[in-house]
Amino acid sequence: MYRRDLITAEIQKLAQVLARIMGLKLEGKLAEANQLFDETMEGGFKLPKEILENEDLSVFEKWLTAGNLPPEKLDSLSEFLYYELGLSQERNQSIAPKLNLVYQYLSDKHKIVHLVNLHRQKTIQQYIR
Repeated sequence: MYRRDLITAEIQKLAQVLARIMGLKLEGKLAEANQLFDETMEGGFKLPKEILENEDLSVFEKWLTAGNLPPEKLDSLSEFLYYELGLSQERNQSIAPKLNLVYQYLSDKHKIVHLVNLHRQKTIQQYIR
């Protein structure tokens, strides 16, 4: 029970950070939003920028498997990645395949499928080469 409470508190903090990032983007403070995004990937998800930006999808897949994040945290990661889409074609092509892997991992390993994620998977197909 204690572990579940810790995860819930951590997810709530991450949701607040995501809202802050989205607010910064709306205010046109893109550099600050990008910095906060990068810090959150590294600190909140233990996902180094080098892995996220690596074009070799297998590098991200290895991180995803080795990271053994709980499903709630993976779902939160998917939110962060989803809201990174649309910034640029280059960013879309980098993020979309990784986001798709997160959705597949949630489905295959944790047997978790959300209707929202299913819809998003269809949406991100347009960004995948």
